Amino acid sequence: MNRRNVIRSLAGGGLIMPGLLSELLAAEDNPLAPKKPHFAPKAKRVIFLFMTGGVSHVDTFDPKPFLNKNHDKPMTKGRRFYKGSGWGFKKYGQCGIEFSELFPHIGGMADDICMIRSMQNINGDHFGATIGLHTGSDTFKRPSIGSWVSYGLGTYNANLPSFMVISPGLPYAGGQVWGSDFLSVLHQGTRIIPGPEPIANMHRRKLTAAQQREELGLLEFFNRQHLKGRESDSNLRARIKSFETAAGMQTAAPEAFDLSKESESTHKLYGLKRGDTKSFGWQCMVGRRLIERGVRFVELIDGDTRIDYNWDAHANMTNYDRLARNVDHPIAGLLKDLKDRGMMEDTLVVFATEFGRGPFQPTPGVNGRGHHSRVYSSWMAGAGVKGGMVHGQSDELGDNVAKDLVTVHDFQATILHLLGIDHERLTYRHAGRNFRLTDVHGNVVKQILA
Repeated sequence: MNRRNVIRSLAGGGLIMPGLLSELLAAEDNPLAPKKPHFAPKAKRVIFLFMTGGVSHVDTFDPKPFLNKNHDKPMTKGRRFYKGSGWGFKKYGQCGIEFSELFPHIGGMADDICMIRSMQNINGDHFGATIGLHTGSDTFKRPSIGSWVSYGLGTYNANLPSFMVISPGLPYAGGQVWGSDFLSVLHQGTRIIPGPEPIANMHRRKLTAAQQREELGLLEFFNRQHLKGRESDSNLRARIKSFETAAGMQTAAPEAFDLSKESESTHKLYGLKRGDTKSFGWQCMVGRRLIERGVRFVELIDGDTRIDYNWDAHANMTNYDRLARNVDHPIAGLLKDLKDRGMMEDTLVVFATEFGRGPFQPTPGVNGRGHHSRVYSSWMAGAGVKGGMVHGQSDELGDNVAKDLVTVHDFQATILHLLGIDHERLTYRHAGRNFRLTDVHGNVVKQILA
């Protein structure tokens, strides 16, 4: 007996109310149909900005005068030396949050930003820390946070995926960053590669729209015939639905990626030259356009695993000047654009990285920093978040959490909470037990909620 028959049997026995029956059957027919959250949400959608490689917190968002004062001096214990920052810090906005001179544009949005200076990851390696932040597990394959949001809430636009990822290269852990694992493949992130054709075969073959509709109608008929008697095969249903979404994307995606109608002032806001399809400014503007068109979760990834093409500055911190210039103006432009359009009220913007960088060096004069997962910085802005505040604190070295620890599971639980999802109730039965994004961990960081 398949799931649909079980649902109908329960309904026939009066064990399911008619309203609930229709919702269950609709969800069975279309797993991406919009679903009600557990409670009233503050945010309806998320833009997740991920900086690959581990952004140094002590050089960007968490000033440490002690390190600068004692730069290249030996520690009282051990054989390491203090390493100060190569960039100055400045207070921004009415709130007075300090940002490094690497991020003057983002700093200009300080009154809208909730800075978290007490983040802690569960792993100090790129691979483990990256999947830990995204999936809640640093060892086993698990669904990404975007996949969980898609599973829990569905999508507003049937012609676009509910979870899309714009990533020019592969980050550490590759496709696991947006994988759906044991959830339906429909909830997997659709990767967009910046360039002239962001999605392969995005435009239909040289057929008229009417001819294509006839072909798709015939294909749908054969698919439905094949599905009869196989309704319990969730993989088959997901595959059919994925083809339907792909067909819809040929209608919706070209318009979403067409920036020609965006004004010159909007291009300038993102620091984007007209016709540029590869910069982070393009990623940010397209990200805004996707959430405008009903995509539930959009992740924008900066960098890949190549040396000097991400924030993993073991040997050369001066790369940060170039890396920061690439994202500072576009991210600030995205925040301003969302605010001007009234979208910040129900859009959550998250800035994250897998870990920070260490405040020490093995010998004086070293120009790089090592991995540091014990404490680092991330921030949120937009729907349901208090702007112009700092939550948490690291010690005077930026070495350990001094106040208000925020684990990656707390971070995930808070994002889900803002979307109206109880992280303990969003579960999926697999391999004999219920799984959830935060596993058996996580607490909502209520102090940052507006």
